Amino acid sequence: MTVHADLHTHSTASDGALAPDELAIRAARNGVTHLAITDHDTLAAYAGLAGDTRGRPEIVPGIEFSTTWRKIGVHIVGLNLDPSNTELLAGVEAQGRRRAERAHKIAERLQKCGIRVRFDELAGHREARTIGRPHFAEYLVREGHVRDTASAFRRYLGNGKPGDVRSLWPDPLQAVRWILAAGGIPVLAHPAHYRLTTTRLRELLRDFREHGGLGVEVVSGQQSAATTLKMGRLAVEFGLAGSCGSDFHAPIGPWTEPGRFDALPATVRPVWDLWT
Repeated sequence: MTVHADLHTHSTASDGALAPDELAIRAARNGVTHLAITDHDTLAAYAGLAGDTRGRPEIVPGIEFSTTWRKIGVHIVGLNLDPSNTELLAGVEAQGRRRAERAHKIAERLQKCGIRVRFDELAGHREARTIGRPHFAEYLVREGHVRDTASAFRRYLGNGKPGDVRSLWPDPLQAVRWILAAGGIPVLAHPAHYRLTTTRLRELLRDFREHGGLGVEVVSGQQSAATTLKMGRLAVEFGLAGSCGSDFHAPIGPWTEPGRFDALPATVRPVWDLWT
Protein backbone atom coordinates (compact mmCIF):
# COMPACT_ATOMS: atom_id res chain seq x y z
CA MET A 1 0.00 0.00 0.00
CA THR A 2 1.30 3.44 -0.92
CA VAL A 3 1.32 5.76 2.09
CA HIS A 4 0.00 9.27 1.59
CA ALA A 5 0.14 10.61 5.13
CA ASP A 6 -1.01 13.98 6.44
CA LEU A 7 0.41 14.09 9.96
CA HIS A 8 -0.44 17.66 11.00
CA THR A 9 -4.06 18.89 10.91
CA HIS A 10 -6.47 20.71 13.21
CA SER A 11 -10.15 20.28 14.06
CA THR A 12 -12.76 22.12 16.09
CA ALA A 13 -11.20 20.59 19.20
CA SER A 14 -8.71 23.48 18.98
CA ASP A 15 -8.62 26.14 16.25
CA GLY A 16 -9.76 24.21 13.18
CA ALA A 17 -13.02 24.84 11.33
CA LEU A 18 -14.09 21.22 10.71
CA ALA A 19 -15.28 18.63 13.19
CA PRO A 20 -12.95 15.61 13.46
CA ASP A 21 -15.18 13.34 11.37
CA GLU A 22 -15.59 16.04 8.69
CA LEU A 23 -11.82 16.50 8.59
CA ALA A 24 -11.28 12.75 8.19
CA ILE A 25 -13.76 12.58 5.31
CA ARG A 26 -12.18 15.59 3.58
CA ALA A 27 -8.72 14.04 3.93
CA ALA A 28 -9.95 10.74 2.47
CA ARG A 29 -11.40 12.56 -0.53
CA ASN A 30 -7.97 14.06 -1.13
CA GLY A 31 -6.34 10.64 -1.18
CA VAL A 32 -4.89 10.69 2.35
CA THR A 33 -4.29 7.17 3.65
CA HIS A 34 -3.00 8.07 7.14
CA LEU A 35 -4.28 11.08 9.08
CA ALA A 36 -3.11 12.61 12.36
CA ILE A 37 -5.35 15.23 13.97
CA THR A 38 -2.83 17.23 15.98
CA ASP A 39 -4.90 19.77 17.85
CA HIS A 40 -3.16 22.28 20.09
CA ASP A 41 -2.54 20.81 23.55
CA THR A 42 -5.63 18.59 23.47
CA LEU A 43 -6.68 15.07 22.52
CA ALA A 44 -10.38 15.91 22.43
CA ALA A 45 -10.68 15.27 18.68
CA TYR A 46 -10.41 11.54 19.16
CA ALA A 47 -13.65 11.42 21.11
CA GLY A 48 -15.32 12.86 18.01
CA LEU A 49 -14.31 10.06 15.67
CA ALA A 50 -16.82 7.47 16.83
CA GLY A 51 -19.06 5.67 14.39
CA ASP A 52 -18.55 4.24 10.92
CA THR A 53 -14.87 4.31 9.92
CA ARG A 54 -15.38 3.11 6.35
CA GLY A 55 -13.93 5.45 3.76
CA ARG A 56 -11.75 7.23 6.30
CA PRO A 57 -7.97 7.29 6.39
CA GLU A 58 -6.17 5.26 9.03
CA ILE A 59 -6.09 7.49 12.10
CA VAL A 60 -2.69 8.12 13.70
CA PRO A 61 -3.33 9.56 17.19
CA GLY A 62 -1.49 12.84 17.60
CA ILE A 63 -1.21 16.18 19.37
CA GLU A 64 0.67 19.47 18.98
CA PHE A 65 2.26 20.81 22.16
CA SER A 66 3.15 24.47 22.64
CA THR A 67 6.62 25.02 24.13
CA THR A 68 9.24 27.74 24.52
CA TRP A 69 12.85 27.31 23.41
CA ARG A 70 15.20 30.19 24.27
CA LYS A 71 12.22 32.59 24.45
CA ILE A 72 10.98 31.40 21.04
CA GLY A 73 7.63 29.67 20.68
CA VAL A 74 8.23 26.17 19.27
CA HIS A 75 5.66 23.45 18.60
CA ILE A 76 6.26 19.74 19.18
CA VAL A 77 3.98 17.23 17.48
CA GLY A 78 3.47 13.79 19.00
CA LEU A 79 2.51 10.97 16.62
CA ASN A 80 1.23 7.42 17.05
CA LEU A 81 0.83 7.84 20.78
CA ASP A 82 -1.49 6.23 23.31
CA PRO A 83 -4.19 8.84 24.07
CA SER A 84 -5.04 7.08 27.35
CA ASN A 85 -1.52 7.27 28.82
CA THR A 86 -1.71 8.84 32.27
CA GLU A 87 1.51 10.86 31.97
CA LEU A 88 0.41 12.26 28.62
CA LEU A 89 -3.02 13.12 30.02
CA ALA A 90 -1.40 14.91 32.95
CA GLY A 91 0.60 16.96 30.45
CA VAL A 92 -2.55 17.78 28.47
CA GLU A 93 -4.27 18.90 31.67
CA ALA A 94 -1.30 21.10 32.59
CA GLN A 95 -1.31 22.65 29.12
CA GLY A 96 -5.03 23.30 29.42
CA ARG A 97 -4.45 25.28 32.60
CA ARG A 98 -1.67 27.23 30.89
CA ARG A 99 -3.93 27.97 27.93
CA ALA A 100 -6.69 29.28 30.20
CA GLU A 101 -4.21 31.50 32.02
CA ARG A 102 -2.76 32.67 28.71
CA ALA A 103 -6.20 33.52 27.33
CA HIS A 104 -6.92 35.72 30.33
CA LYS A 105 -3.54 37.43 29.98
CA ILE A 106 -4.25 38.13 26.30
CA ALA A 107 -7.66 39.52 27.25
CA GLU A 108 -6.07 41.75 29.89
CA ARG A 109 -3.59 43.11 27.35
CA LEU A 110 -6.33 43.77 24.80
CA GLN A 111 -8.28 45.55 27.53
CA LYS A 112 -5.34 47.93 27.89
CA CYS A 113 -5.69 48.59 24.15
CA GLY A 114 -9.32 49.57 24.69
CA ILE A 115 -10.83 46.23 23.62
CA ARG A 116 -13.18 44.41 25.97
CA VAL A 117 -13.24 40.62 25.53
CA ARG A 118 -16.36 38.61 26.39
CA PHE A 119 -15.21 35.04 26.96
CA ASP A 120 -18.65 33.55 26.37
CA GLU A 121 -18.42 34.75 22.75
CA LEU A 122 -14.74 34.17 22.18
CA ALA A 123 -14.89 30.79 20.46
CA GLY A 124 -17.79 31.88 18.25
CA HIS A 125 -19.77 29.05 16.69
CA ARG A 126 -16.99 26.49 16.84
CA GLU A 127 -17.25 25.42 20.49
CA ALA A 128 -13.51 24.91 20.64
CA ARG A 129 -12.08 22.97 23.56
CA THR A 130 -8.95 25.12 23.76
CA ILE A 131 -8.71 28.87 23.21
CA GLY A 132 -5.86 30.25 21.12
CA ARG A 133 -4.89 33.43 19.33
CA PRO A 134 -6.93 32.51 16.20
CA HIS A 135 -10.09 32.65 18.34
CA PHE A 136 -9.12 36.12 19.53
CA ALA A 137 -8.45 37.13 15.92
CA GLU A 138 -11.90 36.03 14.78
CA TYR A 139 -13.46 37.75 17.77
CA LEU A 140 -11.73 41.02 16.86
CA VAL A 141 -13.12 40.72 13.33
CA ARG A 142 -16.67 39.97 14.54
CA GLU A 143 -16.56 42.93 16.92
CA GLY A 144 -15.38 45.26 14.18
CA HIS A 145 -11.99 46.10 15.63
CA VAL A 146 -10.12 44.89 12.53
CA ARG A 147 -10.98 44.11 8.91
CA ASP A 148 -9.72 40.52 8.86
CA THR A 149 -7.77 38.00 10.92
CA ALA A 150 -4.50 38.92 9.22
CA SER A 151 -4.98 42.49 10.44
CA ALA A 152 -5.72 41.18 13.93
CA PHE A 153 -2.36 39.44 14.04
CA ARG A 154 -0.53 42.41 12.56
CA ARG A 155 -1.98 44.86 15.09
CA TYR A 156 -2.65 42.84 18.23
CA LEU A 157 -1.73 39.16 18.24
CA GLY A 158 1.41 38.53 16.18
CA ASN A 159 4.98 38.21 17.41
CA GLY A 160 5.90 41.11 19.64
CA LYS A 161 2.34 42.49 19.71
CA PRO A 162 0.27 42.98 22.89
CA GLY A 163 -1.45 39.59 22.57
CA ASP A 164 1.75 37.61 22.04
CA VAL A 165 1.93 35.71 25.35
CA ARG A 166 4.33 32.77 25.26
CA SER A 167 6.18 32.78 28.58
CA LEU A 168 3.82 30.21 30.12
CA TRP A 169 4.82 27.28 27.87
CA PRO A 170 7.21 24.56 29.09
CA ASP A 171 10.57 23.62 27.60
CA PRO A 172 10.43 21.28 24.56
CA LEU A 173 12.07 18.61 26.75
CA GLN A 174 8.87 18.36 28.79
CA ALA A 175 6.71 17.86 25.71
CA VAL A 176 9.12 15.22 24.41
CA ARG A 177 8.87 13.37 27.73
CA TRP A 178 5.06 13.35 27.63
CA ILE A 179 5.07 11.99 24.07
CA LEU A 180 7.70 9.32 24.73
CA ALA A 181 5.86 8.21 27.87
CA ALA A 182 2.82 7.55 25.66
CA GLY A 183 4.89 5.49 23.21
CA GLY A 184 4.73 8.26 20.61
CA ILE A 185 7.14 9.88 18.17
CA PRO A 186 8.19 13.46 19.04
CA VAL A 187 8.42 15.61 15.90
CA LEU A 188 9.59 19.21 15.60
CA ALA A 189 6.75 21.02 13.84
CA HIS A 190 7.15 23.41 10.86
CA PRO A 191 10.81 24.40 11.53
CA ALA A 192 10.88 26.93 8.69
CA HIS A 193 8.10 28.96 10.35
CA TYR A 194 10.34 30.06 13.22
CA ARG A 195 12.44 32.22 10.88
CA LEU A 196 15.68 31.16 12.54
CA THR A 197 19.07 31.50 10.96
CA THR A 198 20.53 28.21 9.79
CA THR A 199 22.92 28.28 12.75
CA ARG A 200 20.09 28.75 15.25
CA LEU A 201 17.95 26.13 13.54
CA ARG A 202 20.81 23.64 13.83
CA GLU A 203 21.06 24.48 17.55
CA LEU A 204 17.32 23.85 17.95
CA LEU A 205 17.53 20.55 16.09
CA ARG A 206 20.58 19.52 18.12
CA ASP A 207 18.81 20.27 21.41
CA PHE A 208 15.65 18.53 20.22
CA ARG A 209 17.57 15.40 19.21
CA GLU A 210 19.48 15.33 22.50
CA HIS A 211 16.18 15.63 24.40
CA GLY A 212 14.87 12.51 22.62
CA GLY A 213 13.24 14.01 19.53
CA LEU A 214 12.89 11.54 16.69
CA GLY A 215 11.46 13.45 13.74
CA VAL A 216 11.13 16.81 12.01
CA GLU A 217 8.51 18.14 9.61
CA VAL A 218 10.42 18.29 6.36
CA VAL A 219 7.26 19.31 4.50
CA SER A 220 4.74 21.68 6.12
CA GLY A 221 1.93 22.84 3.87
CA GLN A 222 2.81 24.68 0.68
CA GLN A 223 6.49 25.59 0.74
CA SER A 224 9.25 26.13 -1.77
CA ALA A 225 11.26 23.26 -3.20
CA ALA A 226 14.37 24.90 -1.75
CA THR A 227 12.86 24.81 1.76
CA THR A 228 11.96 21.15 1.37
CA LEU A 229 15.47 20.26 0.22
CA LYS A 230 17.03 22.24 3.09
CA MET A 231 14.83 20.60 5.72
CA GLY A 232 15.50 17.21 4.16
CA ARG A 233 19.25 17.75 4.42
CA LEU A 234 18.92 18.83 8.05
CA ALA A 235 16.81 15.77 8.86
CA VAL A 236 19.52 13.51 7.47
CA GLU A 237 22.29 15.50 9.19
CA PHE A 238 20.67 15.13 12.62
CA GLY A 239 19.44 11.57 12.16
CA LEU A 240 15.78 12.54 12.33
CA ALA A 241 12.92 10.90 10.47
CA GLY A 242 10.95 13.15 8.13
CA SER A 243 7.31 14.00 8.70
CA CYS A 244 4.87 15.86 6.48
CA GLY A 245 1.57 17.61 6.96
CA SER A 246 -0.74 20.27 5.63
CA ASP A 247 -1.24 22.11 8.96
CA PHE A 248 -4.82 22.36 7.72
CA HIS A 249 -7.17 24.58 9.73
CA ALA A 250 -10.02 25.59 7.45
CA PRO A 251 -11.35 25.13 3.90
CA ILE A 252 -11.11 28.88 3.26
CA GLY A 253 -8.21 31.25 3.81
CA PRO A 254 -4.51 30.58 3.38
CA TRP A 255 -4.56 26.98 4.61
CA THR A 256 -3.26 24.02 2.63
CA GLU A 257 -5.83 21.31 1.90
CA PRO A 258 -5.32 17.96 3.65
CA GLY A 259 -2.86 15.89 1.67
CA ARG A 260 -2.10 18.65 -0.85
CA PHE A 261 1.62 19.13 -0.35
CA ASP A 262 4.88 17.90 -1.88
CA ALA A 263 6.29 14.46 -1.13
CA LEU A 264 9.19 13.86 1.21
CA PRO A 265 12.61 13.79 -0.48
CA ALA A 266 13.73 10.25 -1.27
CA THR A 267 16.82 10.74 0.93
CA VAL A 268 14.70 11.16 4.08
CA ARG A 269 13.43 8.25 6.16
CA PRO A 270 9.64 8.64 6.56
CA VAL A 271 8.48 8.97 10.14
CA TRP A 272 5.88 6.22 9.66
CA ASP A 273 8.74 3.75 9.25
CA LEU A 274 9.24 4.18 13.01
CA TRP A 275 5.91 2.55 13.84
CA THR A 276 5.20 0.19 10.93
